[in-house]
Amino acid sequence: MLKAGFISLGCAKNLVDTEVMLGTLAANAIEITANPDQADVIIVNTCSFIDSAKEESINAILQMAEYKKQHNCRALIVAGCLGQRYRQDLLEELPEVDAIIGTNAWHRIMEAVNAALAGERVLIVGDTETIYDETMPRIATTPTYTSYIKVAEGCNNRCSYCVIPMVRGNYRSRPVQSIVAEVKNLAVQGIKEINLIAQDTTSYGSDLYGTPRLTELLKELVTIDGVEWIRLLYCYPKYFSDELIELIANQPKICKYIDMPLQHAHDDILKAMYRRDSRRTIEELLNKLRSSIPGVAIRTSFIVGFPGETEEHYQALKEFVREQRFDKVGVFTYSREEDTPAFALANQVDDDVKQQRYHDLMALQCQISEELNQSLEGRTFEILVEGRDPEQPNLAFGRSYREALDIDGQIFIENDADSKPGEIIRAKIIQGFTYDLLAEKATS
Repeated sequence: MLKAGFISLGCAKNLVDTEVMLGTLAANAIEITANPDQADVIIVNTCSFIDSAKEESINAILQMAEYKKQHNCRALIVAGCLGQRYRQDLLEELPEVDAIIGTNAWHRIMEAVNAALAGERVLIVGDTETIYDETMPRIATTPTYTSYIKVAEGCNNRCSYCVIPMVRGNYRSRPVQSIVAEVKNLAVQGIKEINLIAQDTTSYGSDLYGTPRLTELLKELVTIDGVEWIRLLYCYPKYFSDELIELIANQPKICKYIDMPLQHAHDDILKAMYRRDSRRTIEELLNKLRSSIPGVAIRTSFIVGFPGETEEHYQALKEFVREQRFDKVGVFTYSREEDTPAFALANQVDDDVKQQRYHDLMALQCQISEELNQSLEGRTFEILVEGRDPEQPNLAFGRSYREALDIDGQIFIENDADSKPGEIIRAKIIQGFTYDLLAEKATS
C-alpha cells in the first residue's frame, strides 16, 4: 500500500483543505503516515499570505525534498496558496517538486499523485467556483472533540494589502443545508466544539441568498444534539448585524467570543487599506458588542508599518488599543505583496520602524492581557478539557469560551486526576498570567 505524508501550513482554512485531501487519498487506498521517512508521496499544503509564511512554506518544501534523496519518497507535491500564486516559478526553480496543485484543485489530488508517480511533472489549477461539501471524504487532524467548518471560500473585500482574492477567488458560500448536514455528522462522531471559518464569516450567504445568512445558519446549528460550543472566527466588522449580536447574546451554545480582525484604527490608514470601516464605526460596534453580550471576549489583529503610516498614525492605533483593552490581539508587520494595490504606494515604512512598532504594541497588549486575566481570578468557567501534563497526572489543561483552538492561551487545572479530553468541566480561576491561566476544579 502506498503511504502519503502531509505538512499543512497557514490558517485553519488551509487545514480544512488538507483534511479533505487526506480523506480523498484514504478513499483511494493510500495510507496516511505521520512519518515522512516512511512516505512514498509527500504533500506540502502551503501558505503565501505574508513574507514569513512564504519563507516557511519554501523551507518546508526543501526539507521534504531531502526525503526523496534519503528515504522512500518518490513524489513531492506542493498544494495551497503558494502553489496557486507562484506555480510556474516553483516548477522552474524547484526541480525537486513533481506536481503543483492550486487552492481550488485539492479534489484533484489523486490526479497529481498518479502523474507524479508516473514520472510526469504536472501543474493543476482548479476551478475558482470549487468549494468542498458534506459529501466529500475528510480525515480530521484536530482533536476528536473539535472541528473547523469552512462555511465559505474566497473573498470580495479586496483590501489593498491582501492577496487572498487572487489565490482563493471570489466569495462563495456553501448552502445552509450542506453545512448543517456536515455538523450533524460530526456531532454523531462526538464533536462538541464547532469553529465556523471563512475569509469573511459575517458575509456568509450574501452571494447565494442576496443577503448575509449567518444568523439563520446559526439558528439551525444550535438545534443539533451533541454540539456544545459554536465559535465564530474571522468576522468582518462591516456585516455584524444587530440580529447576529442578539443571537450570540441569548444562545448559550454560541461562544461569547468574537474574532474580528480590524487591521488599524486611524481613518487615513483604514482608507488606504480599502477597509470599509472608520474608527467611529468600529468603536460603535465594539461598544454595542460589549453592552449587548456580557462577558464577551474580543480578539482582533492589527497591521503596523502600512505604507504611509506616520508616527501620528501609529500613536493613534496604540491609543486605541490602550482604550479598548482587547482580550486577545495579534500584531503583524506590513508585508509588501506584489500585485496588490498597496505594493505601489509611496512612503513604504522602513523595516526597523515596523519592528519597533510591532514590539511596542505587543508589549502594551501583553500588559493589558495580563491585567485582564488577573481580573478573572475567583471566577468559575466551563472548561473543555484537552489533555493532561504527562509528568503531573493531577494537572489537566483546556480552554473556556474565551480561548480559541491553537491561537489563544490555555487554562491549567490543578487537582484534577479524572477529567478526560473532550469533557466539559467547571473550574475556578486562581491565577492569571499574560496568556495562560491557572485554575482548580470546582467542587460544585
